[in-house]
Amino acid sequence: MEDKEFSGKVALVTGAANGIGSASAIKFAAKGAKVICSDVNEISGNKTVSKIIGNGGSAHFIRADVSDGSEVKALMEQIIKSHNQLDFAFNNAGIGLFDKPIDQCTEEDYDKVMNINSKGVWLCMKYEIPIMLEQQGGCIVNTASQAGLVGGAGLSIYVASKHAVVGFTQSAALEYGAKGIRINSVAPGIIDTQINQPFWDDHPELYEEWKSTVPMKRYGTAEEVAEMVVWLCTKDASFVHGATMPVDAGMLAR
Repeated sequence: MEDKEFSGKVALVTGAANGIGSASAIKFAAKGAKVICSDVNEISGNKTVSKIIGNGGSAHFIRADVSDGSEVKALMEQIIKSHNQLDFAFNNAGIGLFDKPIDQCTEEDYDKVMNINSKGVWLCMKYEIPIMLEQQGGCIVNTASQAGLVGGAGLSIYVASKHAVVGFTQSAALEYGAKGIRINSVAPGIIDTQINQPFWDDHPELYEEWKSTVPMKRYGTAEEVAEMVVWLCTKDASFVHGATMPVDAGMLAR
């Protein structure tokens, strides 16, 4: 039986419709948290909620575009109105942009990826942190990537957006660690989720080729990343702060 360490706690997961976000929301709920699932995809977001409720957990969906400050602010206001607290925030919403060298990228590409992947994380922290300061505690986990720690050919804008997430995480950790808020990020490697699927659909030969570059010779699962996300919010991780934790099967060990 799952340990209910998070009983009485409230967790927000952005990008909760699919993949790592959905798996993490389910894991938070399994540990007893009341979960707010947020995404722009209402249908899939509500499917995550249904899975949680079907497993005996507590969750509800609030639509929000993390690149829009007014929507993020409204999201936090709804959480406080409904729950009067926010103990855990997993700022996970993001999109990919693969196989596009710098000279072929457009300003639209840049704005879209940066607005969601990095501005979105900044906006969420901007409105989450005052809540956690008021209640004198909380944990934030941001989704970076192995691409937030190294470069990647054809991935320049995505790489830049995830480097920004690492920078926000480290800087916020220095600003708020003494005020009871722990802030970390996860750096997933190649995970078999929907963010990669359109690229693999266009380049099916790369599905096995990419896998061969992974030291463990397999892709990760959303559930494996979720284990790290949730662990970072437990008492077992009480001295882990300002860290970016790879979940990448050794890709960054090269």
